[in-house]
Amino acid sequence: MRILHTSDWHLGRTLHGVDLHEHQQAFVDHLVGLVADRSIDVVVVAGDVYDRAVPAVPSVRLLGRALAGLTEHATVIVTPGNHDSAVRLGFAAELMRPGLHLRASVDLLDEPVVVGDPDGPVAFYGLPYLDPDSVRRSLAPGGADEPLARSHAAVVGAAMQRVRDDLAGRPGTRSVVVAHAFVVAGPAADREPDADAEATVEADAAVGADDATAPERSESERDIRVGGVDSVPSTVFDGVDYVALGHLHGAQRVGPSGRLRYSGSPLAFSFGERNQVKSSTIVELAADGSVSVDLVPAPVPRRLAEVTDTLDALLDGRHDDLRDAWLRVFVTDPVHPERLYTRVAEHFPHALAIHHTPVGAVDAPALAAVTAESDPIEVAAEFVAFASGGAASETELAVVRGAYEAARASEAGE
Repeated sequence: MRILHTSDWHLGRTLHGVDLHEHQQAFVDHLVGLVADRSIDVVVVAGDVYDRAVPAVPSVRLLGRALAGLTEHATVIVTPGNHDSAVRLGFAAELMRPGLHLRASVDLLDEPVVVGDPDGPVAFYGLPYLDPDSVRRSLAPGGADEPLARSHAAVVGAAMQRVRDDLAGRPGTRSVVVAHAFVVAGPAADREPDADAEATVEADAAVGADDATAPERSESERDIRVGGVDSVPSTVFDGVDYVALGHLHGAQRVGPSGRLRYSGSPLAFSFGERNQVKSSTIVELAADGSVSVDLVPAPVPRRLAEVTDTLDALLDGRHDDLRDAWLRVFVTDPVHPERLYTRVAEHFPHALAIHHTPVGAVDAPALAAVTAESDPIEVAAEFVAFASGGAASETELAVVRGAYEAARASEAGE
């Protein structure tokens, strides 16, 4: 059986104010063409179809266009993620066209969509995003007096036990789980807020997602920690032939087996993802349950890049190969240049983020209370140094002195 695994479309998302609808539409058209060209049997979408719980009308229409096109060629199974509203995404699921299955209900997670092929049936189990506070009681074992532990590992583990119980009654059936969660190869662990998430992402990307020992994360992914823990150990999914994951935006496998995999998002949603190769995952599920994977690159609407230099160097032509890119710019002049943002934006028409990060600036003055005894000229000079990163010039000080003296003279004449 040939399965296309995708996730994290985030329809309706913007990138630093840029509307991505046109580019998401191009991805949808690419995906429909890919499903037709590669004779895909089943398409699984592992959550975060929308970017928010109440999507805009253009996003709803685009999803309708996507599902209509995909179901012409394959069975389609969709689960909600932490950005979606499971209720809204699953509304009227029973009325959908044949071949389209919206698995948004916790009550249905152990009722698979069974798809046959010449090698026998394959059971697809849809696990919507499971918020521990919402489902720890409903997923507790029958007759239990206490709810499950308040953790992602506990609720996903309980859900997977229901899946295994159902699968035990289907001898010879291959199995696929579609889930939206943060899954790690080792045990679930506490995670402190990442002070430099982007540096971590870049380091993992430089190694290669399949070889990274830790999951590759992006700052565009919403934090889903509960009680300080957001991860689920991969062992929770033991006993399943393939696990199609959503939530992380970089395409990567979890653990060495290749049995658990994130498809990643089809577009970059932050500059921390600029080195990721966005793709869709085609999985060949053999008769014995083994899998092979082919990553098909997604269309790139405009590359993301960043550049760090002085303003003169940015404008003298040496970085002009980046003028067509969505760009994040760091300007390193020790003193804030005049018309910084306007000059950079005029030279780099697709610059989305411009930051002044001075190198060699004077040390900011120590914080001190301004009292009646403070010298107003010194206070003004300290403010200039703080705001611009450079000491006030004699011309600037002369202006301040003139204004101060004029104010004093005005007061004296009243």
